[in-house]
Amino acid sequence: MDTARGRPARGVPVTLSTRARTGGEWRPHAEGTTDPDGRCRDFPALPAGTVAARLVFSTAPHPAAAVEEGEPPFFPEVAVAFAISPGEHHHVPLLLSPHGYTVYRGS
Repeated sequence: MDTARGRPARGVPVTLSTRARTGGEWRPHAEGTTDPDGRCRDFPALPAGTVAARLVFSTAPHPAAAVEEGEPPFFPEVAVAFAISPGEHHHVPLLLSPHGYTVYRGS
C-alpha cells in the first residue's frame, strides 16, 4: 500500500524465498509483481517442511519510495522474514511511504 497516496502500490516486484529449517539457507521460491490491488496472488504453495519465508519488495522504482524527484529512495528494497505455521494462510501487507514502512500479519 502506498500510504503517501492512499492507494495500492501497483507494479512492485516481489521475490519469495523459503527456509526448510531455522537458520537454514534461503532458497528462491517465486517471483511476482503486485497487481492493481497491490497484491501478489499467484505465488505457488510453499514446499512441505517450510519453517520460514522471506518477501523482498523491490521498492526503488515505485513512486511510494520516492523522497524527492531525482533523489534515490531511502528504502530501495524491503525484506520481510516471517515464521510459517503449517496449514495457515499468510498475508503480509507492506505499507510504504518515502521515509518509512510498516508490515503486519494480515488476515
